[in-house]
Amino acid sequence: MALAMRTISELLKTSGSQYRIYDIGRKVDKLSKETFTKIEANQIPYPLPSQGHAYIAIAFWQKKNSQPYLWFVKFSLDERGLLNLVARDHFIAIIIEALGSDLGTSPNERQEELLKSNPYHFTPPQYKLAYLNSLVSTEVKHDSSQYFSGALRYLSGDSTWEDWQTVGVQGLNDFAVRLSEKSYQKILVNALPHIPSPVLHPLCSALENVKLPVEIIDELIAQFEHSAESKNGRQASDQSFLLRSLSSSCEHPHVIRFIHSLIENSSQVTLSEELIIVLAGRCWQVLSNEQQIMAFLELLISAHDVEVFQAVFKDLVAIPALRPLIFQCMRSPNRSVELSKAIGLLFQR
Repeated sequence: MALAMRTISELLKTSGSQYRIYDIGRKVDKLSKETFTKIEANQIPYPLPSQGHAYIAIAFWQKKNSQPYLWFVKFSLDERGLLNLVARDHFIAIIIEALGSDLGTSPNERQEELLKSNPYHFTPPQYKLAYLNSLVSTEVKHDSSQYFSGALRYLSGDSTWEDWQTVGVQGLNDFAVRLSEKSYQKILVNALPHIPSPVLHPLCSALENVKLPVEIIDELIAQFEHSAESKNGRQASDQSFLLRSLSSSCEHPHVIRFIHSLIENSSQVTLSEELIIVLAGRCWQVLSNEQQIMAFLELLISAHDVEVFQAVFKDLVAIPALRPLIFQCMRSPNRSVELSKAIGLLFQR
């Protein structure tokens, strides 16, 4: 007899699973069970849309077996940002057909084939998968990966900074999820001026998911400024990663001041297309009022072509928290002629 499950949450609870829900569209953000229940009931729009979709990771495990399973699910969103419930129901039907209600069962060959044919499955980028693996391991109180000790030794300065080839990306992510420990915070502050780009880039990709203490925030900002001035061996290519590393700390006053300074002083500091995309895609929380969004949109149209403006504008206006503020900007009599023209072009298609 077929099981009638109305929501993914219900499916997980009925199976007796412990579970966590994460958004992994822009970066890795935990979604509370209460928020996810409201999303599934279409009571609220999806809070962190990316390219018109919800990118969701579901980690679940059984009490009898703490080894977690991971599902990666992509659902389309409507123009209001609400979840496509027909797609959600189809996904549930596929899972039940393949596994029934026992989600902890290792699938046989036929079940594997059904799961692999799931049209809602997607494969996340490796850097997000590495961080999620580290995060879920800490959630279920598993040990760190075999690469953690090597990463810790390197960041502690136990070898030369040029001897980075054996540092594992998974180990850097294991380090990042443990940054609540004061001793690790001190290690990172001391290491940041020295570590070369091949280590800095994956480390920043992990840090973008972590709410950082002020000492690390200040050092990351200092390294960004050094990269703009080519000091300490920092390259301009490091900038976008350093900016990304601040993504989850955008509510901190030091980050707010730093990003506002970047936008306001854009005539003195060139913000590349890559930095603009990071600001819009990962640091959008800083744009918390009409004045700040207007300044960003004016910068966008003055420094980049119409295609870049349109892509970034459409990305920002899809974020529920920003949409009403952007509509205010669109109606504002204070917008420039250039911004008015760029907005007008959006409605000519």
